[in-house]
Amino acid sequence: MRLGREHHLGFHQRHVMLLLIAATLIVWNRPASSSVAAEKNQRPNIVLIMADDMGYECVGANGSKFYSTPNLDRLAAEGMRFEHCYSQPICTPSRVQIMTGRYNSRNYVRFGLLHPNEITFANVLKDAGYKTCIAGKWQLEGGFKGPNKFGFDEYCLWQLTRRPCRYPNPGVEVNGKTLDYTDGEYGPDIVSDYLVDFIQRHKDETFLAYYPMILPHWPFQPTPDSDDWDPTETKEWPRKKWNRKHFKDMVAYTDKMVGKIDQALKTAGVRENTLLIFTCDNGTYEMIKSPFQGRDYKGGKGTTPNAGTHVPMIASWPGTIQPGTVSQDLIDFSDLLPTLAEAAGASSKIPQDRTIDGRSFLPQLKGNEGNPRDWVFCWYERNGKREGNNVKRYARNQTYKLYHDGRFYNVPADELEKRNLKPGEIDTETKAVRQELRAVLDKLVAEESEYSYGKVPKKK
Repeated sequence: MRLGREHHLGFHQRHVMLLLIAATLIVWNRPASSSVAAEKNQRPNIVLIMADDMGYECVGANGSKFYSTPNLDRLAAEGMRFEHCYSQPICTPSRVQIMTGRYNSRNYVRFGLLHPNEITFANVLKDAGYKTCIAGKWQLEGGFKGPNKFGFDEYCLWQLTRRPCRYPNPGVEVNGKTLDYTDGEYGPDIVSDYLVDFIQRHKDETFLAYYPMILPHWPFQPTPDSDDWDPTETKEWPRKKWNRKHFKDMVAYTDKMVGKIDQALKTAGVRENTLLIFTCDNGTYEMIKSPFQGRDYKGGKGTTPNAGTHVPMIASWPGTIQPGTVSQDLIDFSDLLPTLAEAAGASSKIPQDRTIDGRSFLPQLKGNEGNPRDWVFCWYERNGKREGNNVKRYARNQTYKLYHDGRFYNVPADELEKRNLKPGEIDTETKAVRQELRAVLDKLVAEESEYSYGKVPKKK
């Protein structure tokens, strides 16, 4: 019996060894794509969409009854909607801040320019192995190689080296080539088609797609879905023809393009492994008045009150973000770089040789408390000038806003900032908030001396 038992154990051990060898061979011979897939399941694809000149009041999920945004409303219902996201007051400052994770006081040098010494979220994710693409509006100079320098493998852009028509029969630059369309094509369709193609080509890899939209920036004119669309148009409409009807059509087409990208992710089979974030670069153009919350809400683009900087933000990540979540956390545009980097497992790639002002809100997206902000900060001078009294600086929370010159407002009660709160009107709790915001301003204003770019060459 003893010999039989030893014989049985020997067979068992040999059987286990054979199984281990077979398993090892399977691992050794596993296709590379399986390893990529395993890694990809841990690192999401990322799609960041930023509309142009479309304030908080333009989205149905935020309470609009005037604009049609069914795709955005659905994404909000399926994901997370932020009620306190704040941009810069105008396009280039917002683009610089969102891409670099740094306040404009540190790196904004001139309208229409991203300084070549800056590092973007695309650089960070590309260094981490992501395939990267930008499609839409550039407006940051740098020539044909500019997008590549800032981390994008591919691009399809309007306003890279020139400023032709952007809507009917547009002109764009695609990976170093200039293309002009003459058969009734529509600019937003051209750039979004490129993005859809990028998603399809890289569905088996991990990718970043950045879509700084052309829409719904002026000139306000018909879209292909408007009843007065004219595909033979070759020029932008003059200001005297701009109107709210066509702005409304353009907001609807913005929403349509968001739905198009969302559907492309589903068609490619990658939607559940994709974090999609939608926001806007600044408030609505000032001539547009929108029915909102029982009043006419005047656009505030280029100004620092709420209408100029309060923008929509929606995040969708099926299976990760709890559907129907509404966040009251403060978000500013510097937060996108660290958030995308953390989502991509690339926080170690964030540059250490400069101050990054953003704070990741990835934990909140995953349903955790995270480390939410107590304040957001704005430094704004349209042309980057640092001398004189034109620079506007403020810090704020969800309720109170303090400018560096001492003006202090209760924003929900005074969105137009008409009534500066006087010391006698401030209770103990509010006084403590004011002191906290003053400390933030004093610190960040003192750090403006770190600005090191000096005189910037004039635009060619």
